[in-house]
Amino acid sequence: MLDKVQMTDVAAIMDAIGVNAKAAASALATASTEQKNDALNAMADLVLANSVAILSANAEDLRNIEGKGLLPSFIDRLTLTEKSIAGMAEALREIAAIKDPVGEVIAEWDRPNGLHIERVRTPLGVIGVIYESRPNVTADAGALCLKAGNAVILRGGSDSIHSSQAIHHCLVAGLKQAGLPEHAIQLVPTTDRAAVGAMLSGLSGAIDVIVPRGGKSLVARVQSEARVPIFAHLEGLCHIYVDASADLEMAKAIVVNAKMRRTGVCGAAETLLVDSAAIGTHLMPVLEALTQAGCEIRASAAVLKVHPGFKPANEEDWRTEYLDAVISVAIVDGISGAIRHINTYSSNHTEAVIAQDPAVVARFFNEIDSAILLHNASTQFADGGEFGMGGEIGISTGKMHARGPVGVEQLTSFKYKVHGTGQIRP
Repeated sequence: MLDKVQMTDVAAIMDAIGVNAKAAASALATASTEQKNDALNAMADLVLANSVAILSANAEDLRNIEGKGLLPSFIDRLTLTEKSIAGMAEALREIAAIKDPVGEVIAEWDRPNGLHIERVRTPLGVIGVIYESRPNVTADAGALCLKAGNAVILRGGSDSIHSSQAIHHCLVAGLKQAGLPEHAIQLVPTTDRAAVGAMLSGLSGAIDVIVPRGGKSLVARVQSEARVPIFAHLEGLCHIYVDASADLEMAKAIVVNAKMRRTGVCGAAETLLVDSAAIGTHLMPVLEALTQAGCEIRASAAVLKVHPGFKPANEEDWRTEYLDAVISVAIVDGISGAIRHINTYSSNHTEAVIAQDPAVVARFFNEIDSAILLHNASTQFADGGEFGMGGEIGISTGKMHARGPVGVEQLTSFKYKVHGTGQIRP
C-alpha cells in the first residue's frame, strides 16, 4: 500500500504505515518462536554481510553533520564501526536466544467454584519508536519488538537516516527469509517532523505504545503530545554516593567509570555526593581520579573549601544532565543527606551507592525510589543487555507497567484464560 503513495504526502505515508503495521501485528501474534528466531538470526547474518554498505551509509551521515558544532557525545552515538556492527549482530542473536515471552503463563489459580484462571503474556500490538541519531536502535528496537510478537514503526533522527535505512534493509530481508510479513518492522521513510506528530496521534488507533529514545526536548514533546501510552524517561540525572565506609580504590574506579566510560549515555553519572565523614579520606583521591580522566568538576561551597580551584556549582548544576565530561560534586551529611539530595534532584532513573556498611545500603535501597539502584557498581550498568534482557528498547522511569530497562517481557501485556466445567453465576 505504501508504494502507491506519493512521498510528499506525509499524512498519507503515515496512514499507510499504520494500516500495514496493524496487519503485520495480527500475523506476528501467532507466529512461532522458531519463525521469529529464524528471522532474528538471518538479520544478524545480513547485518554482518552488509557491513560495508552500513559503514558507507554511516560515513555519509557523518559527513552531513560536519561543521554543525555538535557535542562529541552526539557524534559518538551516531558513529558506527566494524566492532559496533559486530555487536549489533551479536545483540540480534542474543535476542533470538532469550526465552519467548508470548504465551507464558505468569500466574494461575483455582477458585472455590472450580474455575481455573491463567494470566498469560500477549503482545502489545504495534509499537512506535522515535529516536535521535542512534542507528543501533534500528536493530535493537526492531528485534526486541519482533521477539515479543509486536509490529514496530521506527522513526529515526534525520542525522542518522542513511545508517538506519541500511540497517533496516537487513531487518526486512531477514523477515522475508523467515516468511514473516515485511511490514512487521517499518522505518518511516521521511525526515519530515510531521511524521512524528502523526505517530504521537496514534495513527488512527494503529499504535498501542510510543517509546522515545533521545534528548530532553524530544521526550518532553512526546510526553506532552502523545495520545497513546508511552514508555519514557525525560532525562538521566543519575547520582553516585560515596559513603565513608566505601573502599577507596573501588570508589575511584566506579566513579570514573560511571562518569567517563561513555558520557553521552543516559546511565552516565551526573552528580557525585561524598559523605562529610569521608572528606579527609575519599574526597580528593576520587576528584583527582576524575580530573586525570579529563572530567571537569563543578563543586559545591563545601568542596571548594577543600579545593578552591574547581569551578563553583550553582543550583542549575544539580538539575543538569550534562551528557559530557562534566560532573557536579557536593558534600552531604552521610546517607541521610545523600537521600535528601537525590530525592530532591533525581529524575528517578539510576542511582548508585558505594559503601561497605550494610545499614547504609539498606537505607539507600529502601528510601530512594528510582527505577534502578546499584550497590558497589557503576551506573553505566543501567542497560537491558547488562541485565541479561538481550538488549532494551529504552529505560522507563514511569511506575505503570514497565519500569527500568524495557526488554521483551516489558513489551508484552497479558490476558486471562478462564477454564470451566459448566459453571454459571448464581
